Amino acid sequence: MTTTPTPPSATTPTPTHRRKLIEVDLPLDHINAQSAREKSIRHGHPSTLHLWWARRPLASCRAVIFASMVDDPESCPDEFPTQDAVRQERIRLHKLIADLVVWETTDERQPAARDILNAARYEIARSIARNPDKPDAPPQDDHAAVLRYLADNALPIYDPFAGGGSIPLEAQRLGMKAVATDLNPVAVLINKALIELPPKFAANPPVNPKADPLGMTTGKGKRAHKIAWSGAAGIADDIRYYGNWMRQQAHKRIGNLYPKAKLPDGGEATVIAWLWARTIPCPNPACGADMPLMTTFQASKKPNNRHWIKPVIHRDTQPPTISFQVQNHDGDMPDIDRTLIRGGKGAVCIACRAPVTQVYIREQSKAGNMGATMTCIVAEGNRKRIFLSPTAEHIQTAQNAKANKRSIPSQKMPSSTYLVSGRGYGIEYWRELFTQRQLATLTTFSELIPKVAEQILADGGSQEYANIVRTYLALALGKTLNGCSSFAKWDSRPSGLNVTGVFANQSLPMVWDYAESNPFSASSQNWLAQIEWVANVVERLPAHANAGQALQADATNTIHAKSGPVIVTDPPYYDNISYAELSDFFYIWLRQMLREIYPELFAGILVPIQEEMIAAPRFNAKGGESARERFERLMNETLRLIRDRCSPEFPSSIFYAYKQQEETRDGATSTGWDTMLTALVNAGFQITGSWPMRTELSNRSNSLGANTLASSVVLVCRPRPEDAPSATRRQFLSALEREMPGRLTRLTREAHIAPVDLRQAAIGPGMEIYSRYSKVESISGEPVSVREALTAIQNAIDAYDRQIVGDLDDLSKFCYLWLTQHEYAAGDYGEAEVLSQSTNIGINKLADDSLLIADRGKVRLLDWAEFGPERAGAKAGICAWDACMRIAWHMSHEDGRTVQGAADALSRMSADVDSAERLARALYNHYDKTADSRRAAMFNDIVTNWQDIMNAMRQRAEETQARLNNV
Repeated sequence: MTTTPTPPSATTPTPTHRRKLIEVDLPLDHINAQSAREKSIRHGHPSTLHLWWARRPLASCRAVIFASMVDDPESCPDEFPTQDAVRQERIRLHKLIADLVVWETTDERQPAARDILNAARYEIARSIARNPDKPDAPPQDDHAAVLRYLADNALPIYDPFAGGGSIPLEAQRLGMKAVATDLNPVAVLINKALIELPPKFAANPPVNPKADPLGMTTGKGKRAHKIAWSGAAGIADDIRYYGNWMRQQAHKRIGNLYPKAKLPDGGEATVIAWLWARTIPCPNPACGADMPLMTTFQASKKPNNRHWIKPVIHRDTQPPTISFQVQNHDGDMPDIDRTLIRGGKGAVCIACRAPVTQVYIREQSKAGNMGATMTCIVAEGNRKRIFLSPTAEHIQTAQNAKANKRSIPSQKMPSSTYLVSGRGYGIEYWRELFTQRQLATLTTFSELIPKVAEQILADGGSQEYANIVRTYLALALGKTLNGCSSFAKWDSRPSGLNVTGVFANQSLPMVWDYAESNPFSASSQNWLAQIEWVANVVERLPAHANAGQALQADATNTIHAKSGPVIVTDPPYYDNISYAELSDFFYIWLRQMLREIYPELFAGILVPIQEEMIAAPRFNAKGGESARERFERLMNETLRLIRDRCSPEFPSSIFYAYKQQEETRDGATSTGWDTMLTALVNAGFQITGSWPMRTELSNRSNSLGANTLASSVVLVCRPRPEDAPSATRRQFLSALEREMPGRLTRLTREAHIAPVDLRQAAIGPGMEIYSRYSKVESISGEPVSVREALTAIQNAIDAYDRQIVGDLDDLSKFCYLWLTQHEYAAGDYGEAEVLSQSTNIGINKLADDSLLIADRGKVRLLDWAEFGPERAGAKAGICAWDACMRIAWHMSHEDGRTVQGAADALSRMSADVDSAERLARALYNHYDKTADSRRAAMFNDIVTNWQDIMNAMRQRAEETQARLNNV
């Protein structure tokens, strides 16, 4: 990609450090595609080590860190003296990033992945070596020397809001020293497990007696072979071994609580889960039955294995009793599909059909009258699930289970709207989220974890090593908690048929019909499955000698990294979820198992909540600082501290998950941008770039119905020079008018930013202009706020859009202007004639080219669906509008039209193809403003696929030329 540098204005301080690639250009299409792909990756992905609610994709973190450390070639004129040399070097670096962000590259056990990672580490080392005070970079093929060079010469990557650990992990994978801090001890523990613990015993063999100290066996059958223990593979092997030992010991103690299911043919099957429904007494005096509160009677929706739960009313007793029979779809379905009324409006008694209110349900729950009834048994079958009716034996076994009270956490839940404790059901303690059988299981496994240390010591391991294995086993139990609770659900979908975790969302609401999993089954919620998830992650973790560091710290007053760290972070957002309250669910159990290993981390009874940086209602002080003001103050303090301590040599990169219309203040709607950007500018930062990063990919199969935005933006910034000049509002607007068109052209024509992301990406160059000044003032001396600057930036983008339309050919210009007034509805001929005169084109010409229909005094534009090859009167395309509409026809999904079809259509036209792409951007902007998401997504899709269309055109032209040459 060729980048035309923007010459600094007379008021712009000359940069003192080389610009990094992230400040100039990124291959966003590759980064975003791989980030989206991670949603479907499970085995070995760090997200499966332990639940955390908000993780940045590894691919985007890896790309951001790499591009923050590597010089842009234009900043190295001695090596890249011409624009062509700069362009070729950027292409090479972009190709490396494209390879680097692929998920398979994270597995350093594979030679190809190892080579890509080493190439990336070498590029970082080469950029560092350009500094005169640094030694030359080592040879690229000396992988160990490159890692040593980075350990000795690279600044640490510091994330003060580490959360789930994606940023520190990817920094360590790239050979950098990673420093991770977080206020939340659960997040700190996750980060320790990712970056701090694996390097301590890197390449060591396992200590368990079944392991071969000389090497591990990889592959199966004839392909099986032995390789030396590498990375954290030895730790992973011990996690599996001692995790299995724990299962055996637990089964001896509590296996009787999990009986097998008796099958109709006399055989037995292991139970996967027992399904339950909560109950309350029916208020009808003539009934009084324990009425089940159910959201569905469906146990399985899988074709050829559909089953539903049939309630059976026994009226020979008073009050009536209700049991359940499980049957396939051959039997009659119930006349209602649930007993709970949708929308939280109460429930209906299945026995007498008496309605009850939600208030009554809450009253009965608080009075201790809520019970539970078993509705179904799900067992393991031959490649399918078996659905059975409840039996007295299974009901009594569950009801008679007792847990060791001394091992049950006693902490109280906060009364929070994020949790069921704040919803009026009388649930006050964390232990109330589990059945007695689940508590017996969890306490048994947690009591066994310290016993593992004794086994490891007996097998020749050290105490430190035993503590590491115990940590990972405790995280496996944390994963077990998510599915071993009476707030876990049964997924009856064909793709599911399993127990789902408690935290499907960032909250813990009431659950009425729940699933109780069997930890000794073969389902995805069993104990060994959690062990395998953890082990799979550990054996892929980078375990270099340059170990990372994870610490608990309050980012508002503590920066732990030394020597001017490179800041890459994902800070809390204005209306953030209270992760402190949610993570107590795990903390109370982890504390019991790990407090002696990490006494400072687990010193508190619960997770620190008063220091949490969110705008939660609990922080609204009567007559004092509001929660919003508190959040903004703390964010300002944090960013000032970061600005004072960060490296001036490298940009800081901040992930920001923006949301539209977060709040309204003073009659103006804020998108959340002004909060973050104001804090950055006030802290003394200059924004030097912004990049839309997707965590969900919108492709043509699902984007036509929704105008999907990138889910986060990376803000790139540097400390603003102390001698930065001030500016008047007029000077700022003049700079915008002068510089923004070139910046926007680069974003659209060279960086290929999709229209849906352009306004977010353009904030970077726009705010770079604003934030280069120490202050911007109006003529009256009032400061020009960030919100005003954002409005001016959006106006500059609108002006750029108008320029795009102004540069179109006359035919296309008429069509666009008519569209903005009438869309595809008929309008008066006279009005069209006036417009045609202003655009210097005749109505007859437009009709002859089949761009519109003029009939009986009315004029109507043809929609893209009418631009097929059979279009009456259509000639070879001569304008951008015709080309753009034909592409839209081919890119729509009807009849399987394709990118290739669009390329073929375009190759037969004489229109300016670049103008067609620019018109597609203008049409996206029009439909985005008119809230027509289907059409907006269509034209965004055209631009997103433009390079594919161009490549297909070139390939077809080459094939045609080859055929002509052979004639």
